[in-house]
Formats: sequence, structure tokens, C-alpha cells
Amino acid sequence: MKVKGLRWWIIGMIMLITIINYLDRGTLNYMWVANIEYKLVDKINPARIENQAVFNPQTKSYRLVTIKGDEIFQKAEIVSFKNNGKIIVNRQGIAYDLGIVDSKANPELATKQAKEFLGEITIFFMIAYGFSQLFSGKLYDKIGTRKGFFTSVLIWGTADALTSLAQGKITLTGFRMMLGLGEAGPWPGATKSNAEWFPQNERAFAQGLFGAAASIGSILAPIVILMLYISLGWRMTFVVVGSLGILWLIPWLIINKKGPKEHKWITEKEREYILSGQPEAKITNDRAKSWAELLSNKKNYSVILGRFFLDPIWWMFVTFLPMYLVDEFKLNIKELAFSAWIPYVGAMIGGLAGGWYSGYLIRRGATVDKARKTAILVGGLIIVPSVIASVLVPNAVFAVILMAFVLGGFQFTIVNIQTLPSDLHCGKSVGSLAGLGGASAVLGTILAILFAGQISSWPLLFGLLAALVPLSIASVYLTVGKIEQIK
Repeated sequence: MKVKGLRWWIIGMIMLITIINYLDRGTLNYMWVANIEYKLVDKINPARIENQAVFNPQTKSYRLVTIKGDEIFQKAEIVSFKNNGKIIVNRQGIAYDLGIVDSKANPELATKQAKEFLGEITIFFMIAYGFSQLFSGKLYDKIGTRKGFFTSVLIWGTADALTSLAQGKITLTGFRMMLGLGEAGPWPGATKSNAEWFPQNERAFAQGLFGAAASIGSILAPIVILMLYISLGWRMTFVVVGSLGILWLIPWLIINKKGPKEHKWITEKEREYILSGQPEAKITNDRAKSWAELLSNKKNYSVILGRFFLDPIWWMFVTFLPMYLVDEFKLNIKELAFSAWIPYVGAMIGGLAGGWYSGYLIRRGATVDKARKTAILVGGLIIVPSVIASVLVPNAVFAVILMAFVLGGFQFTIVNIQTLPSDLHCGKSVGSLAGLGGASAVLGTILAILFAGQISSWPLLFGLLAALVPLSIASVYLTVGKIEQIK
């Protein structure tokens, strides 16, 4: 059996698991804190079609009754209000259900606690994620992308499903660390797979498809996760979403049997097209470079430093965007579900456009060096003004639209930085450098989250991210020299 365009089936499978990856990592962030609204009434109506609240003047508390009949008694100073006091807003979610955030704290203190504890759990997730980035690159170089993806997905899918058993901050953190160990693998893995399956002029576009899949996952995450949360509760949501990756393993093992040189399903025309467009295919020395060798070459710091400064922008949005919209604009759970996805539409478009643009320049005769550097600069010029504008607008609609430009510019730039390992190296060293870049990105993100804990103003926190862009671009330009294969 021959399959036309087999390389697109491979990247399609990687895109699918990347979407699932972002659903898995979004479970905690979107269910961590949720604004649940209750209509203030004089008396609970048994035939209600919405959540309702009744005030008790003697105890100065509210009786909150959900559509399902569940009751919560909440002190007046704990809740907040919308629509001139006609709507009661009560904070619920994993942070409150597990007692991680004090349910008796006033809204300001509860927000501070929720932000700090989510930051702490995310840091432990990132430590595991960064550790995995380092060794996932080496692992994928050693066992190949087929087995590498299998190992990563099995670990993180199991971890997300097991999070349904969390009983407190410690167990929750442990499961998130296990998730981080598995979830990091596809990043060096996708770079390596694209280097194997695509000619050089298509790699940035393939990387853009990978980045776009991350954006699609982020688009779907608030809608899918919060709708599951409303219907099933947070524990069953973890089980459902965690199971998706494990089911993906079946078609992955069937389709991705071998690389393009040996795969029995690939046509001779496609095989020749791929291999003839890979300049590294002419290099016979396929020994994997050690970390010391990679770190000793200045060019490699274009990936390491470029990602160290730029990746925190993405992670700060992924981690704190739900809380930012909940706190700054008082969005309820349904409003959050149908607005938090908008910035990631921009990210998806930016990822595809950034990969296409550098490939377009190469096809028009530009060198790989000029094409990559130009694309990286263009993306940066989109990010900076968009970040500043997004924190100055007064309502959620304008904010999320401008954030779409922020993340679009980010993806436009990052897909080209992520392609640099395959531009600079071949074979077994591609995943290793991609892993080092991923680990440096994690370190930058951890430092950014620690810094975020010291800033109480959400607009100031997000606005400061603009300063990271020129640092990232400068680090690429000043270290890489000419983008070409390192001898």
C-alpha cells in the first residue's frame, strides 16, 4: 500500500496529539478558580432554570442554590456582585474544593492565594517539564520519534487521568509533575520528526503546523474543559481528557512505522523529494553531539537564549490568562469559556503564517539565514505594541482581541526559532539542541512566574512581557552569525 503525502499524515498525527497535550495541561488552569453566578431573589423557586441566591439578614450570609439543587452558605463579605447587585458571584473550583485556598477569605486575599498557589504548582510542573526537555531530546535521538512519542504520551495521559484522585496540594503537585515529565517530549520530538520527514524549505511550515496545533488546543481548552466541568465536575474532566492521549497511541503506532527512507507506505516520488531537499542527508557522520559540545558553540545559543527570553510570554498567558480574565473583568465560567479561546486563534494564524513566510522567502531565493532572521524580527514587531495596547483597553472584548495579536506574533517568531536546531545540525543532534532550548525556556518561565508573584497588578505584569521580545531577538542575531549547518 502506498500513501500519497505520507509526511502530512505524520505531521497531522503530531498536530492531533499536540491539541490533546494542550487540553491536558489546561485542565488545572481553567478549573482552578471559576466565577459561578447566582441570581439574587427573595425566595428560592423550585422550578428555577438558573442558580439562585437568598440573603439572610440575621446571619449576614447568602444561601446559594445551584440548578442541580446543591447548596452553599456563604458570608456576605466573601462574595462579589454584578449588575448593580442583582447577581451574586461566588468563587469555586479546584482551589476551593481541595481547601488549597481559604474559602472564608475575602475576594482580594483569595485572589492572592489562588495566584500564588497556582504559581507554585506550575513551577514544580515546569521543573519536571524542563528536566524532561533535557532528556527527552536525548531520548528521542536514541530511540526515535515513534517510540519517543509513545513514551511521552503514555506518561502524561496517565498523569492527567490520575489527577482525578488528588486530595490536596501535595498530591495535586505530584500529578502535575508527572504530567510535566510526559508533556515536554513532543517539542524536541516534533523538531526531530520534521527534520526527518520534510525538506528544509518546508520545515518551518511543518513547525508552524505544530505550533498551530498548540494554538488549536488552547482554543478548544476553555470550551471543552469548562463545559465538561459544568456537566461532570472537575474529577471526571481529568479522566476524560487524560484518556484521549492514550487512545491516540493506537493510530500513531499503525501509521508511523519507519522513517521516510524505509517506510513501506511512502511513494518513491515523495521519498526522493524529501531526501533531496535535506542538505544534512549528505553528511555521513551521524554521531550525536554531547551537551558540552553543543554548549561550546556560540551558534547554539541562538536557540538557548532566544527561547529563554521569549517562551515566558506564552507560558504566562497559558498559566494566568484564565485568572486574569476572571479577576480583571469578572467573567463568569461561561463567559470565560467563550472568550479565553480568542487569543489562541491569533496564535494559530501566527504559527502558520510564520512558518509559511520564511519558507516563502526561501522559495523566492532568499538564504535560510535571511529568511529565518526576517521572520523572527517581523513577529517581534507584532508582539510589542500589541502587548502594551492589550493592557490599556477597558473591557474584555478588546483585551482578548489584542492578545490574539500578541500570541500571533509570538508564534510567528517562535516557530522559526524552533526550526533553528534542524538548520544548524543534522540527525541525532537536532533533538538534543531542541531539548536544551526547551530547558532554557522552562528556566526563563520559572523566573517569570517567581517575578509575577511579586506584582499585584495584572496589567503591569502582562505589560512587562513586552520587554522580553527585544532581548530574545537580540540574542538570536548576536549569537547565531550565519544560519547554516555546523560542520
